[in-house]
Amino acid sequence: MTTTGRFVEVAERVLVLREPVLAVNVTLVLGDGAALLVDTLSTVGQAAELAAAVRAVTTDPLTLVNTHHHFDHCFGNATLAGDPPRPVWAHELAAAAIRDEPDRLRREAYAELHPGHPELAAELADTALLAPTHTVRTEAVLDVGGRQVVLRHPGRGHTDADLVVQVPDADLLVAGDLVEQAGPPAFEDSYPLQWPDALAELSRSISPATVVVPGHGEPVDAEFVRAQHAQLVELAWLIRAGHTGGAPPERVAADAPFPARHALSAARRGYAELDGTA
Repeated sequence: MTTTGRFVEVAERVLVLREPVLAVNVTLVLGDGAALLVDTLSTVGQAAELAAAVRAVTTDPLTLVNTHHHFDHCFGNATLAGDPPRPVWAHELAAAAIRDEPDRLRREAYAELHPGHPELAAELADTALLAPTHTVRTEAVLDVGGRQVVLRHPGRGHTDADLVVQVPDADLLVAGDLVEQAGPPAFEDSYPLQWPDALAELSRSISPATVVVPGHGEPVDAEFVRAQHAQLVELAWLIRAGHTGGAPPERVAADAPFPARHALSAARRGYAELDGTA
């Protein structure tokens, strides 16, 4: 099995580990006598390796956060939370999906992963899911060993339940899959007409010096976020214009600033938004 990697400091007492298979980022915030871990990876095996990587950095009590309910960000909850479970935070809709629809989430994860990663897909198909114990609707402020950490829902975007995690004293923001660096944004559960607004809201809390940790890939800066926001604005305009003009989603995808497969998924989701079915 490929190891999950190790943590690297990207801001003052904030470290990031990038899982090598899907390039998922896990962020560790260190306080005085406490720590916070953002996202928990996909399987029991990955989560166990992640737990060992955390222990190599700190043995302080952990609080967990899920940026959203997709498998690569929360299926490791049960392993990382332990028994009795540590606190696990997420948006209220993400918590409800993990609690009420585990079979659907496992089914969708298996279908997505099996073509390229059959062994990982088989492992996560049997993973027991642990629902978050604490939920956020719009914002919550946590004390992590004397450090303020803000959990905020900037609006619908990659999903209806995205959380960003801000560490003000480190000038760092964990964006989850609202921002992507390792590849184009994923639109399967998205709200592409609202995603630009979510990124605009997120951008209001960052400066040119802010370190932004995307869901997948290398840390980025405010300029990268602005550029991705501009692409999403263009995509939303194309979707609205195509829907108004009666163009098929494939036509929108052909003109979009993202690869065709991703853009087609976005166009179909955007049409569903406009039709009131998303």
